[in-house]
Amino acid sequence: MCEKHDPLAAIIAAAMPQVAGPVASPSPRPAEQPKQVIKPVINNVMSVLGGQEAQASRRRRLWELGHACHCPLVGVGFPLGVLRKLVDKVTNGKVVADDYEVHVGAVTECASRNRLSEALQKELERRYAPVLLRFRNAKSTEQVAEMWRTAVNNGDVAGAFWAGLTHPRCTSELEEQMCRDLHMVQHQAGACVRADITKFNATLEENKRLTHDLNKSQQRAAALMAEKTADAEKHAAQLMQLRAQVVGKDSMIDSVRVELEQLKLSIPGLESRAKLADRLGQMEERERAMRNQIAELKLELARAAEAPVAAPPPQEAARQVVEHVMKMPLRLSDRAVLCVGGRNGNVASYRELIEREGAQFAHHDGGLEDNANRLEASLAAADLVICQTGCISHSAYWRVKDYCKRTGKRCVFIDNPSISSLARGLEQAGAE
Repeated sequence: MCEKHDPLAAIIAAAMPQVAGPVASPSPRPAEQPKQVIKPVINNVMSVLGGQEAQASRRRRLWELGHACHCPLVGVGFPLGVLRKLVDKVTNGKVVADDYEVHVGAVTECASRNRLSEALQKELERRYAPVLLRFRNAKSTEQVAEMWRTAVNNGDVAGAFWAGLTHPRCTSELEEQMCRDLHMVQHQAGACVRADITKFNATLEENKRLTHDLNKSQQRAAALMAEKTADAEKHAAQLMQLRAQVVGKDSMIDSVRVELEQLKLSIPGLESRAKLADRLGQMEERERAMRNQIAELKLELARAAEAPVAAPPPQEAARQVVEHVMKMPLRLSDRAVLCVGGRNGNVASYRELIEREGAQFAHHDGGLEDNANRLEASLAAADLVICQTGCISHSAYWRVKDYCKRTGKRCVFIDNPSISSLARGLEQAGAE
């Protein structure tokens, strides 16, 4: 191996330049002198090797990276606003250059250690500290490359690019591959940005159209709201007017009531007069009913006088009359029938006529012999009331009529106490 390609010779030359020449072309010296020289040489070689090992175990700084890495690193690692603030802070002023000039100046300063490169180094360490911690677990170049590929696939390359380039296990080949990958990612990002800009412009146009439509809709809604508000106000005014009219009418009604009460009080005995007039009308109706009954009795008496026939026994005559009567038109089965008034001699015939239809028969003479106080209880227990108006007291007649009218109970009024009149009355009541 030639001298200039021997790494050990290069290390020895760097460690002890004064003996580099003799190592390449040794000359004869006393035997004891090489022993005294070799020991310091070995110590210098070990210190150089230790320095290189320490260099290989720590992360590289920004100015220690290759110049080809600075441009993509500054471009992807710093937003333009952050980069401009850092430059302003370092220069103690406000940079008036455009974005491209600021970028080119920062890339140029990254080649050496200076205030700007140190500020950029510090910002990168702070901004991407979580990614640096994650990359610290990589123990080999292949693991660093795998973590970089994962970041590229996930689209999160800024922090991974910085952590991968400065990793102690990052080789020159991996550094070049990372720069290539980032270059293609930036191309794809540019294409995506252009597509997004196209979509954004289309979205702006659509938003403009929708905003125009929204303004029209809001105008129509405002017009409708104004119309509805006007209608509501009109209806509210009408409602208040109607309420005022109602209050006025209520006041008028109260005034008329007060006036009516005053008029009633001004006429003495008005209430008793009204009751007497009502009672007079009832008595006139009662009188007409009795006149009709008397006329019917006179007619039957005249017929009996014209055709004298041997009268059968009373019980036989009653049975014949009952059998002669047509079938009961009302459904009386399992019903309680109360007969008020009538002739006592015909009660048995009444009972036979009613009970033949399956009804329960009850009789009250209307206060002649029976207790008048029991009439109310008998009326309450009956399903159907038969009032013999020709043979009943006035008091019982009015009590029966008032009770049936008040309770809505069915009542059949019979003018003639005969069996045939009872049958006809029930027949007419059933036909109604």
